[in-house]
Amino acid sequence: MKTNYEQWAVYQIWPRSFADGNGDGIGDLHGVLAKLDYLKWLGIDAIWFSPLYPSPNADYGYDCADYKNINPEYGDLELFKQVIDEAHKRNIKIIIDLVLNHTSDQHEWFKQSKIPGSKYHDYYIWRKGKGKDGKKPPNNWLSMFEGGAWEYNEDLGEHYLHVFAKGQPDLNMANPAVREEVKDIMRFWLDMGVDGFREDVITYIAKREGLPNGFPLPIATGCKHYTSLPKVKDYLREFKHDVLDKYNAFTVGEAPMMTTKVAKDYITGDDHVLDVMFHFQHMEADCIMNDWVATPFRLGKLKRVFKHWQRELHGQAFNANYMENHDHPRVVDKYGSRKYRVQSAKMLAALYILQSGMPFIYQGQENGMTNIELQRLDQFKDVVTFNNYNLAKKFGLSEKFFVKYANRRSRENSRTPMQWTAEKDAGWATPWFPVNENCSEINVAAAEADPNSILHWYRALLKFRKENPVAIYGKYTPLRAGRKVFAYESEHEGKRLVFVGSFSDKPKAFTPPAGGELVFCNYNTVQQKLQPWECRVYVMEN
Repeated sequence: MKTNYEQWAVYQIWPRSFADGNGDGIGDLHGVLAKLDYLKWLGIDAIWFSPLYPSPNADYGYDCADYKNINPEYGDLELFKQVIDEAHKRNIKIIIDLVLNHTSDQHEWFKQSKIPGSKYHDYYIWRKGKGKDGKKPPNNWLSMFEGGAWEYNEDLGEHYLHVFAKGQPDLNMANPAVREEVKDIMRFWLDMGVDGFREDVITYIAKREGLPNGFPLPIATGCKHYTSLPKVKDYLREFKHDVLDKYNAFTVGEAPMMTTKVAKDYITGDDHVLDVMFHFQHMEADCIMNDWVATPFRLGKLKRVFKHWQRELHGQAFNANYMENHDHPRVVDKYGSRKYRVQSAKMLAALYILQSGMPFIYQGQENGMTNIELQRLDQFKDVVTFNNYNLAKKFGLSEKFFVKYANRRSRENSRTPMQWTAEKDAGWATPWFPVNENCSEINVAAAEADPNSILHWYRALLKFRKENPVAIYGKYTPLRAGRKVFAYESEHEGKRLVFVGSFSDKPKAFTPPAGGELVFCNYNTVQQKLQPWECRVYVMEN
């Protein structure tokens, strides 16, 4: 059992855009070192680093070229060790991304796998193709990111599998030698002082024997043949028994199409193989399956998902609660209001941070950062954006329309440089990606100076959570509150917490709970009705 891990508040750093310490326009570990006191002041207990590995950046580190090193753009191993040590001095844990489904095509293993007779050939999933010349793919699978899931190699006369980008060939986890490599990688980082791992698309690491065709879909055809197969748990149990348990390491899994039934199979019971599990269902209240397939916002869907996960996991495991990460647009624009940015950002923060589970905060979220407005397609950088543009062209959509749409739906909105100051480019020197022009208004320096800022609200919420177990362990019950109001109560050891939040630009009727002490409100004055995007939190003894 990890000591009080359920009490942690975790802050996600996407390194390239967090803080630039050497002035080259790219975020780095020097920048992280300089901001550790800021994170400690905020009330953070653990940092989750998105990949720091050397990478050709086909997917910004999620295409790893060397599992035992640091991207030179960010620093080196010595500097990362310093970050770990300085974080630990501040009682901040370090979690790093572990990408086990695939490597970069620039990884030495993959380069060696293309040599006939190499032992590394079986580190990946190479197959002969169909047709007289063998150039037709072995099956009909499509990738998540980039067209077909197979890439042909002329020299070998074989195809390799990539369920994400072409530069991300899938590892063959069925090969015991690959699993030994994984365990060696885990030991390397844990010996350095890392406290745990966020395991990327972890339910994809096993493929169905025979690699059969899948049901045709616009993307990800064949996904049922590599999603949460029984072998996944076998592999994770092996990693846990042979390595993770010996270090008391924390693990959080991440996987698309996650349900409570599947999650419980991984994170509950004496034979659990992960500590907590991310899911995406609550991020689908304005889309179908992913942010690019947009729908009108449905508050009812958001209510149902939170209720389901809170009730299903209570007493068995902890939820990994989040509203933003590197794969989604900014939540103010997704679920909140630009007009009422401050109020809606505060309301959304309280809504999820005070539910049972571990809150994860994404860089810039604590300051209410918003989506960016890019003007041209060539300003975008993400492989997913360009794959979706190719799909849009097939449907006859113009580039102008697509750019406007991408400004609302792309995950690049979360990857803009952190807005530290009101200076040009928010204090960044020639930033690698455009800085949001609203940095003159939305920035950390201004927020630190304003006691009523979103930043101070996050700090107060995290302090309250640590001091009130009802906000960590409380049993969740939804409350009737109307079509545009989200309300729930949590109960733990004789104490009750009631959250009420408006999702409307108009005043809404509201009856306060009897005997409740108002501990949070995102307006300076309380009126009889809820004001636009108002949030109130009450605490009372049963």
